Amino acid sequence: MAGSKVVLAYSGGLDTSVAIPWLKEKKAAEVISLTVDVGQPVDLEQIRQKALASGAAKAYVLDARQEFAEEFIAPALRANALYEGVYPLSTALARPLIARHLVRVAHREGAQSVAHGCTGKGNDQVRFDLSTTGLAPDLQVLAPAREWGMTREDEIAYAEAHGIPVPATRASPYSTDENLWGRSVECGILEDPSVEPPEEAYEWTTAPDAAPAEPEYVKLEFEAGLPVGLNGQPRSLLDVILELNRTAGAHGVGRIDHLESRVVGIKSREVYECPAALVLIAAHQALEALVLPRDVLDFKRSVEQRYGQLIYDGLWFSPLRTALDAFILATQERVSGEVAVKLFKGSARVTGRRSPNALYQNDLATYSAGDRYRHQMAEGFIYVWGLPARTWAAVGARTAPRLAPSAKYRP
Repeated sequence: MAGSKVVLAYSGGLDTSVAIPWLKEKKAAEVISLTVDVGQPVDLEQIRQKALASGAAKAYVLDARQEFAEEFIAPALRANALYEGVYPLSTALARPLIARHLVRVAHREGAQSVAHGCTGKGNDQVRFDLSTTGLAPDLQVLAPAREWGMTREDEIAYAEAHGIPVPATRASPYSTDENLWGRSVECGILEDPSVEPPEEAYEWTTAPDAAPAEPEYVKLEFEAGLPVGLNGQPRSLLDVILELNRTAGAHGVGRIDHLESRVVGIKSREVYECPAALVLIAAHQALEALVLPRDVLDFKRSVEQRYGQLIYDGLWFSPLRTALDAFILATQERVSGEVAVKLFKGSARVTGRRSPNALYQNDLATYSAGDRYRHQMAEGFIYVWGLPARTWAAVGARTAPRLAPSAKYRP
């Protein structure tokens, strides 16, 4: 290992801050840091300078927000991807993107290894390791936090001893991760699932009871399953996400308190803030319900569940995900139109939708004048549709033993 190069996914937080001197001391490695901006509040130049001051030989920084939105969030939105029906997979979606750039920098620098700051208890280690393996099986993956056995308090002390300032303190023990699609918070009091998350744990969202007294409506325009406009103005997906995080968050929309089943086999309590994700998924589902036939919707829901689990489990770079993408993309050809969403006191409720491809036809659905539904045909349909059940019941009535009635009825 001595004399080798390691490319470290560097956030500037506690785990990756102590990883630079640790890798140099314990692995005798030249550390090259890589910071990828996926929408977290970060000053890339400040992070670069901090990495160099912490001992990195080189420090790469990259603004990948557009790439994240178009190549990772967009497919997940088309799939309505929600892990366990709750979590929009914000952190999970960013990991394969970061891993892809780790591999690229490693090949550029002639590095033998990549490294990350994930612990042995979390999901992200699986995502980084499997993404790297899926892209470059020749590279070794190092995870210092799996080896060093330090508690968070130990890490803080280690950082202080090496003169590295970190945002985490003994008084504020939360571990957070942020990107365009959401913010996750864990550790501290949140480790007790019986305790309501304190207001200090939230940053993106207003407390619902303190949100504006009047609702706000947003109108989203979709083309082929993706938003292309907001409130009558053409907007990129990135811009729509940024604006909805602000607008919906101000109305208390996006808070998630989830008892989650981790890949590594344990349950964990996770708190998320995902305003834009929840609004966009709700709007997209409403538009799909308007334009897709029932059998497609039913089958797509099963695909969506599997798709979300693949992302969560770190299998973005897998043949199954690629195959599912092909199906999902085919379903989105007619998912175009407008959706109105009402934001009020923590809720995002779809209040209207319209599309030139709508399968809802007023002259078929109405009970008023102009109804062209052929009511008289329903009896024949019901006969044919119910024939298997009727036949089953008739045969059963002839062959089943007669039983005493379980109840007595009086006239």
